[in-house]
Amino acid sequence: MDQSPIHLSMSTETASRIQQINVTILDYAITVGALILWALVLWWAWTQDISRSQYGVLFLGGILVLYAIKEAKESIEDEDYLDLLILFAAALVMIAASIYIWNDYQGFYISRQGWAYDHEYRLGWLVVTVILYLTWRSYGNIFLALVGGTMLYAVFGNYVPGLFGHAGIDTTFMLQMLFTDLAGFYGSLTQLTAAWIAPFLLYAGLLFAFGAFDLILRIAIVSAKFIESGVAQTAVIASAVIGSINGSYAANAGMTGSFTIPTMMDAGLSGRTAAGIEGTASTSGQVLPPVMGASAFVMASVLGIPYIDVVIAGLLPAAILVFSVLVAVHYTSINEIGGQSMDFADYFDDELTTADKVVEGTRFGIPFAILLFTLGYLQWTVMTSALYTIVAMVILGITTPVLQSTYGVVTGHQSARVELSDRWGKNSVLRVAGTVRGHRIVDTFLTETGRTIHGFRRGAVILAPIAIILAAVNGVVDLLMTTGVPSRIAIMLMELSGGVLLIAVLFGMGVCIVMGVGMPTVAAYVIVSTLVAPTFVNVFAVPELAAHYMVFYAAVMAGVTPPVAIAVVVASGIAGSNFWRSCGVAITIAAPLFVLPISFIYHPELVSTVIDLNTLITASVIMMGSITIIYALNYPFGLKRRFAYPLRFGMFWLGVFVMIAPVRLFQIAGIGVFVLTFLVYRTVATDRPFPMASVIDRG
Repeated sequence: MDQSPIHLSMSTETASRIQQINVTILDYAITVGALILWALVLWWAWTQDISRSQYGVLFLGGILVLYAIKEAKESIEDEDYLDLLILFAAALVMIAASIYIWNDYQGFYISRQGWAYDHEYRLGWLVVTVILYLTWRSYGNIFLALVGGTMLYAVFGNYVPGLFGHAGIDTTFMLQMLFTDLAGFYGSLTQLTAAWIAPFLLYAGLLFAFGAFDLILRIAIVSAKFIESGVAQTAVIASAVIGSINGSYAANAGMTGSFTIPTMMDAGLSGRTAAGIEGTASTSGQVLPPVMGASAFVMASVLGIPYIDVVIAGLLPAAILVFSVLVAVHYTSINEIGGQSMDFADYFDDELTTADKVVEGTRFGIPFAILLFTLGYLQWTVMTSALYTIVAMVILGITTPVLQSTYGVVTGHQSARVELSDRWGKNSVLRVAGTVRGHRIVDTFLTETGRTIHGFRRGAVILAPIAIILAAVNGVVDLLMTTGVPSRIAIMLMELSGGVLLIAVLFGMGVCIVMGVGMPTVAAYVIVSTLVAPTFVNVFAVPELAAHYMVFYAAVMAGVTPPVAIAVVVASGIAGSNFWRSCGVAITIAAPLFVLPISFIYHPELVSTVIDLNTLITASVIMMGSITIIYALNYPFGLKRRFAYPLRFGMFWLGVFVMIAPVRLFQIAGIGVFVLTFLVYRTVATDRPFPMASVIDRG
């Protein structure tokens, strides 16, 4: 029997209502799950009552289940019920694995180290399948190919010809490495994520929720009034700062680019230029201390040095890079459209009052000061410092606006009540609740508490993909180490370079760029620090910190290196521009990034854990080399092409020479040539007298 239109309409409406109810339930489940997860993280940071490996099991199971719930919500919204079923199965597997290991931790991890029961191996296969699936879901086919390909290479290495062939390993042994011995997916990287990275990403989530990045944008817009290329510089500042915490240049290009790229295009920049600037800014942000896309924590752990030393070592290279990018963006921008201005009213309804500035400065400044003081001066662990920072952020994030509203009510600057009680009609209970909520102070308290909960949720959402990828990378690294890949790469680099350090560095950087394609920054660093860095430390006697910074910066370059250039792909998609032309702009802006890793090798003092006079002089000289490159590629030389191209070519290689020349005297001579060339050009181009002409005449 045909259903009437009324019945069809009711059925559709009922189905839609059920779908909405399910989405709402899962939405609440995400929030509750995030709160439970962070309760576990903060409890362990405070007590450490269980071992780090046992805690890692609970953490990985919890974050993967939370990620599955978040994705299930989207599956219901898309009405993809097969996908929903797979996610439900993945969540059950991780819950079962976590409970099983927790209940028999002593037997599983200690008594049966090196062997396991048959049903444990079967559970291991299920966990491997879940990790592969969630890795693919988070990062696509490229990373699935890397993880799956590494597993196949480990098992079938006897079929690989040449240098990289090996005897192959048994699948049982592979499962022991990945699961039953609590190495691999549950290994050091997962434990590091749970202990160090997770608290910092919770801090990042709270910063987002309380509006810190809105404050950054306000500051950037105000500062743009004093800079000729203001709009573009605002994009660089916002993207770089947020990118440092975000940990993925692709994700950052998508998040901040959705705002900065249309803003730049509205100001008159072409789509390719806006995309190139955003792609470069998002990529450059990954090297900014103190977070460095979460790589700083891993680097400190791998090298066995204090985290604060990694941060100090990264300050001068980051300053060189950011200053170079700002100069390049300045000239790129004014070449295209001249000076730009940003109208504050176009982005914000009103400016902050003096009281607002005090509140914002207090609730963001004090927790950050606590972080710096506990890490830098007291030398506390990263985990403990992050714990106190989070507690301070939560307390001040809620109380400072409440105190501000209290001050307003007491002094009569604000109304004591907000008219909310009338919304609840004649229901006396709801009217009472509305009246209580309607009080300005109570309303502010509830609002800020809601933001805090949102911050906890946001932190978990940011953390989940990073935890998944690092668990997968932990397995990949263990398999590659077992099959001897690092030593084989060392042999390959020696053969290709003939023992010449510069050639080895160039080939090593090429390997790092390839390994960094499509990966979050921290995952890329883990792989290249395992595969490439040991070659330069053990074979070429490069200082360990310099070698690790070299491979880290080189891996980050993947964000702007064609033909992949993931950051530029995302940015050009937003801008609707040609990818290759956007890449061209990005490369001219980020050119020093391609040379700076070589500087670390020839001038390891640049990444020293102590900033002294020698370090500052080295940084200043390399900065001048970087500026020379920027001028060569971006300065608006008013010359015909037959004169401009040779001048740009010569200045570019002069800048490269200054950045990597091992002898200080040669570097200074190169800087002198640049200054002289520039002064001569300005004299010829503007018909101004040579700056020293009057002195020469008097002589």
